[in-house]
Amino acid sequence: MGKGKLAKFADMATYENVFQYPYSVVEHIPFALQGHWHEDYFHNQNPIVLELGCGKGEYTVGLAKLFPDVNFIGVDIKGARMWTGATQAIQEGLKNVAFLRTNIEIIERFFAPGEVQEIWLTFSDPQMKNPRKRLTSTYFLERYRKFLTDGGTIHLKTDSNFLFTYTSYLVEHNHLPVVEKTNDLYHTSELSPLTTQLLNIKTYYETMWIERGLNIKYLQFRLPHATDLEEPDVEIELDDYRSYHRDKRSPKETAK
Repeated sequence: MGKGKLAKFADMATYENVFQYPYSVVEHIPFALQGHWHEDYFHNQNPIVLELGCGKGEYTVGLAKLFPDVNFIGVDIKGARMWTGATQAIQEGLKNVAFLRTNIEIIERFFAPGEVQEIWLTFSDPQMKNPRKRLTSTYFLERYRKFLTDGGTIHLKTDSNFLFTYTSYLVEHNHLPVVEKTNDLYHTSELSPLTTQLLNIKTYYETMWIERGLNIKYLQFRLPHATDLEEPDVEIELDDYRSYHRDKRSPKETAK
């Protein structure tokens, strides 16, 4: 029988690779590592990459093993899930991995300007009913720009046609530079060698979606600081399937 939530939270309270600052405490406690991740935690000047909404941390750990000269931080509010990746990182002695349990709505409080080079968004909730909650919305992109390097990279990997289409429209509308884009990640030959290497990393739920015949979409774009960001004014068809623990949450057939 696996560990329960309380036992996992007790473990993580002792883990040196986990930092827990949800809404309930962040207002009262300044985050000492903001601007000091390189020297005070990773003890190197290697690039820092975030995975926002990391879930169990499978992708964060997979990236860290694949790129030992890059520092990775998985961010999520679900501590019981995060325990899996944090535990694996400790057991395997991965020093280029950390986990931050907090609300992504306040992510800019934990990193200084220019401290992060890349952001991964892996299978984020498409939030079809609420644009403000989409992790690729202008609401969040403006937050990312507060700590992402000028022209830093954002990777979107998703099973949701809605989120992929929405983000594609947003990127096009704001003239953000596209590095790579495909609506069928595992059945295309038009990818860079680096991106092809990343295909070896699959999360548990990603494997389930592939087995159900869902295409995995991938979009990599850059986020310059100088661009004025606007939401695209388009109607997008809702996803016609239920992803893991998700539904349309709306009786309508389309949403903006």
